[in-house]
Amino acid sequence: MPDKGGFPHFMIKEIFEQPQGVCDTVEPRVSLNEGVVLLDDIRISADELRALRRINIVASGTSRHAGMVGQYMIQELVNIPVDVDYASEFEYRNPLIGPGEITIVITQSGETADTTAAQREAKAKGSRTVAISNVKDSTIAREADGVLYTLAGPEISIASTKAFTAQMAVLFLFALYLGQVRGKFSREQRRLYIKELLEIPDKLTTVLDTAPTCERLAERYHAFDDFLFMGRAVHYPVAMDGALKLKEVSYIHAEGYPTGETKHGPLALIDEKLPIVIIATRDPDDPGSMLRYEKTVANIKTFKQQGASIIALTSADDDELARLTDAVPIPRAHELLLPILEIVPMQLFAYYMAVRRGLDVDKPRHLVKSVVVE
Repeated sequence: MPDKGGFPHFMIKEIFEQPQGVCDTVEPRVSLNEGVVLLDDIRISADELRALRRINIVASGTSRHAGMVGQYMIQELVNIPVDVDYASEFEYRNPLIGPGEITIVITQSGETADTTAAQREAKAKGSRTVAISNVKDSTIAREADGVLYTLAGPEISIASTKAFTAQMAVLFLFALYLGQVRGKFSREQRRLYIKELLEIPDKLTTVLDTAPTCERLAERYHAFDDFLFMGRAVHYPVAMDGALKLKEVSYIHAEGYPTGETKHGPLALIDEKLPIVIIATRDPDDPGSMLRYEKTVANIKTFKQQGASIIALTSADDDELARLTDAVPIPRAHELLLPILEIVPMQLFAYYMAVRRGLDVDKPRHLVKSVVVE
């Protein structure tokens, strides 16, 4: 019988296990001194990886959101095109894939029916496949050409938390590995990226200190029935997963949306009855990140004028947004690694919202842990 380890629910236990899950997933696969990523289980030759023309990522639910973050990581670091598909829709669009490509299939359980079907479709069309799974010897891992296990440990709660952060970490590792094989980075550049990644577990521990803040926010916002989650660029998939977590465990309608798209319709919805959760972090070393941040601050000021209450994930030193919003501070990190930190307060908020509403956090109605029927 799984043990809650003194926590009231598996979900909150698994949220707090994320520093260890990311550490266990990353540390055995890197050498900081050598600046090398070691992914022996990929089982696809260096020549094939150097000749690679495109990558396809196929997944469902939270795993798809990890794939979307991975798309930004791979395209930014390796400069190779990446497409992301819903596994359940993959076979219906006649995917034009084949030899010279890799299809990455992501599923926590390794048994997700529509993801397994998508993998078989990709293989039938001649694409090599790589599975990302949290379960050893699962169907998807056995049928793949290569496998990248997330080593987050068993995940009992139906709402995925620690598997998600481990999936993003392993996708960053894969991007570094691909860049290493294709000669995209110097050893010193690889060392810097590896160092940044190895610092994430300690930063996750710092983010977990925001749990009392997230609990207070849940106390304030638990009576609202609709939320809008927003993020730009690599942070948009995180906003989508934050909305999904709230839907899953608290039964509150929530939608994840690209921040810049709100002016193309959703702006009409924003008033005092629709709280906004928005990602407004920044990486001062990344000009693109700073531009994103400036646009987001302008958006926040517009939403405030419309009467919206705003929960903002901000950089820890952001005094302006601390005054304008209900701010939750996030430690400084590389732009592509911030998503691993940003999702945690959203997970905590969803958890405390569900607890405040008296719901069964670990077993949301109508949902199962492994979707084995399409």
